[in-house]
Amino acid sequence: MIANAVTVIRILCSIALSFFKPFSLPFYIMYITAGFSDMIDGTVARKMKTFSEFGSKLDTTADFLLVIISFIKLIPVLDIETWIQIWITVITVFKVINAVSGFARYKKIIAVHSALNKITGVLLFVLPLSVCFVDFNCVSAVVCVIATIAAIHEGYYIHNKERKSLECRCSNC
Repeated sequence: MIANAVTVIRILCSIALSFFKPFSLPFYIMYITAGFSDMIDGTVARKMKTFSEFGSKLDTTADFLLVIISFIKLIPVLDIETWIQIWITVITVFKVINAVSGFARYKKIIAVHSALNKITGVLLFVLPLSVCFVDFNCVSAVVCVIATIAAIHEGYYIHNKERKSLECRCSNC
């Protein structure tokens, strides 16, 4: 229950992001709070032994919302080279194919919480925080390499694992 409340904080902070100018102090406060909630909700669920499929789906929804709203706010103010935009689109297509084929195969929404997906999430989270210090397109390329590998791994895992094994892997356990 507490873990889900922490996840709801991420959802609320994500929605609040849409009202603030990118890279402003209020934007960063909401963004960092959302990121912090993402780091602790799974830990809280495991420590309190309250992890659930609902919590896992809520976490995935909150992650998706944070990424989408962040993209909507940041893409117009960042100078993203065309090849990076194309790469991001390809990764997105892979992720959508994984989601659709996972649903078609298992008749439920599949969210693979793999180490590669978690690393990608951390890198995506840090990316907007690093804009003032490093070349965005160079760092984006590194993130895209890891995100591509994660998406391919996720697709492989969805298509080559038994349902029971996948369900264990997809929960917050």
